[in-house]
Amino acid sequence: VPFAFVVLKEDFGVDPPLVLQQLRDLVSTKIARYAVPEHFLVVKRLPKTRSGKIMRRILRKVAMETTGDLGDVSTLDDPSVVMEIIEAHKQYRTQRGGDK
Repeated sequence: VPFAFVVLKEDFGVDPPLVLQQLRDLVSTKIARYAVPEHFLVVKRLPKTRSGKIMRRILRKVAMETTGDLGDVSTLDDPSVVMEIIEAHKQYRTQRGGDK
């Protein structure tokens, strides 16, 4: 299921649902309608290595709900971000009624 993790600037003054609709519209017009993710989750930060690379593998596992084995996370700059994202995803699933 196409899933997008979105980080908004802290001082962003626009309503997040409005931003997500604008993102959907932007992806639809600039890339393609079929490329629009089905789910958007606003998070505070993304899991990054010490060198600043986003650990997409972890995001993929969170989106697929297979967080039992995240693999090697020793290179994470801040491991606590993973639990933040997992909790945000659980809240998102609860709000949406658990649908995939």
